[in-house]
Amino acid sequence: MLRRSGLLLLLLYLVGATAWIVASGFSRNQQLLNVACDPTRELWTRINAAFIEEYEAQYGERLVILQSHNGSASQARTVIEGQQADVVTLALWPDTDAIRQVGLIADGWEDRLPNRSLPYTSTIVFVVRKGNPKQIHDWVDLDNPAVQIITPSPKTSGNGKWSFLAMWGSYLRHTQNDVAATEAFVSRVYRRTLAESAARDSTMTFSKKKIGDVHLTWENEAHLEIQEANGELEIVYPKWSIIAEPHVAMVDDVVRRKGTQAKAEAYLKFLYTDAAQEIMAEQYHRPTNPAVLARHRHRFPEIPLFAARELGSWSELNARFFAEGALYDRISEGRK
Repeated sequence: MLRRSGLLLLLLYLVGATAWIVASGFSRNQQLLNVACDPTRELWTRINAAFIEEYEAQYGERLVILQSHNGSASQARTVIEGQQADVVTLALWPDTDAIRQVGLIADGWEDRLPNRSLPYTSTIVFVVRKGNPKQIHDWVDLDNPAVQIITPSPKTSGNGKWSFLAMWGSYLRHTQNDVAATEAFVSRVYRRTLAESAARDSTMTFSKKKIGDVHLTWENEAHLEIQEANGELEIVYPKWSIIAEPHVAMVDDVVRRKGTQAKAEAYLKFLYTDAAQEIMAEQYHRPTNPAVLARHRHRFPEIPLFAARELGSWSELNARFFAEGALYDRISEGRK
């Protein structure tokens, strides 16, 4: 359940947003709410502006698109508990599917859009201090008592889960599938990791508060950090990483009640147009349109990427690593 303060903030947000929409003359079915994962604020600001212009030119109707951002798992819970999202653009398949499991999204949602409802993908990279003083070049270099790691908690954040799985899968390859050695390595590293609740919180801790030696984060978030750091930070691409898959979906129960289904469908289909794919590439999200990706290949170094499913199904991964009493909880208990 959400904490009382979280519910209060959510209610204040919705009341304020509703008051603004009423004052602006937008009716209930002229607004969409996109509940998104934390590090996509800049992406959706640009996507929304482009879609609103195109939709008005085509249909003669002006829309407003509201955004909500937080850790992916936290966002899924707010929708399950009543936040009126027309669409969700979360960091992980199980977060979106959790909304389906309570009946808010229809079965088969993953197959309603191209590429398994993935308009873009990403990966996990390292951000380090200028000159890389701790000489962090690959996952094995995190196994150093002098290195402090910053990344979000996999209990609340999609970035957190992707970072954990990227570390696990990469080191497993390094050891040629030695599970015991990999568990020991990951445990040692996470006992020296400061885990924030969401991706943007980790960015602020590392880049603004200047805490830690390396930040494990989304590729797009890393580039944003670099752009704002005035030369104080650098990106390091490890030898291996994971292909991060942030699916998108329409929340069927909400759009049916609000009368926004056609608009939500148009919004999600727009994500696959050349215009939207170009914006994704410019924001350092890897577009799934091969032609657009090829035009921006210079932005995306080619490193070997493995899929989460190579490590197990999501139900298996959650049970093994992230559920109550699973490996991450055991590591956290050892850190206290």
